[in-house]
Amino acid sequence: MWEYTDKVRDHFLNPRNVGEIENADGVGEVGSLACGDALTLYLKVDDNKTIEDAKFQTFGCASAIASSSALTEMIKGKTLDEAIKITNDDIAAYLGGLPKEKMHCSVMGRDALEAAISNIDGKPVKKVEGEIVCECFGVTDLEIERAVRENGLKTIEDVTSYVKAGGGCEKCHDNIQKIIDNSLGNETPVEQKPLKLTNIQKIKLIEETLQREIKPALEKDGGGIELVDVEGDTVSVKLYGACATCSASQVTLKHYVESKLKELVTPELVVEEV
Repeated sequence: MWEYTDKVRDHFLNPRNVGEIENADGVGEVGSLACGDALTLYLKVDDNKTIEDAKFQTFGCASAIASSSALTEMIKGKTLDEAIKITNDDIAAYLGGLPKEKMHCSVMGRDALEAAISNIDGKPVKKVEGEIVCECFGVTDLEIERAVRENGLKTIEDVTSYVKAGGGCEKCHDNIQKIIDNSLGNETPVEQKPLKLTNIQKIKLIEETLQREIKPALEKDGGGIELVDVEGDTVSVKLYGACATCSASQVTLKHYVESKLKELVTPELVVEEV
């Protein structure tokens, strides 16, 4: 159950300005029934382009109805230049806040307002720009970028809350994360390849690892190990003491000695007994 403020409940239960304006000067339609939210905003303006009346029709949840109702109240009496500056955060703030998961409702109100004002100014209906990233909800990369920049979104969950992208099959999550990283200037860490050891460096590391890590462990069981030779990535060793006569010496050699050298020196090493 979402935690709604008293003002959200009020605008949901008693929505203002519901309906259609005949001969409206501007109409903005956003969303779709297929996505679960749709909003149509109607505007009437005077000769000075001040909004005299605003009404809405919406199909959506309590937050969608409350956001649409709040928007109409906020823009009445404002000029178009003043109204266009209203952001989705302003709508949410007017309602005393919205659950994070419902912020897309305020974004839809902002988008409907922009569409209605463009309609008044005689501009063509804004076409969907960019490439579709979220096929479930038809959200483009540019829509996600805008939401990230304007609202400081940092996670895929945040993006889903604001524009619904990623809330369906989740196949687009990797692409959404890339957009977030690019928009925020996050650098994708470049995997650095380990520096190739010279033969002298390799031998030195092998000797140090034998002395520090391997010999002490074997000596506790009465055994020991000695480095004989290193040729390329092949390490020749000699086992002595209890290790030399132990039936499990080859297990010790491969599962302990070789594994330790692979871990601490280089993963290409192969250990052989002479």
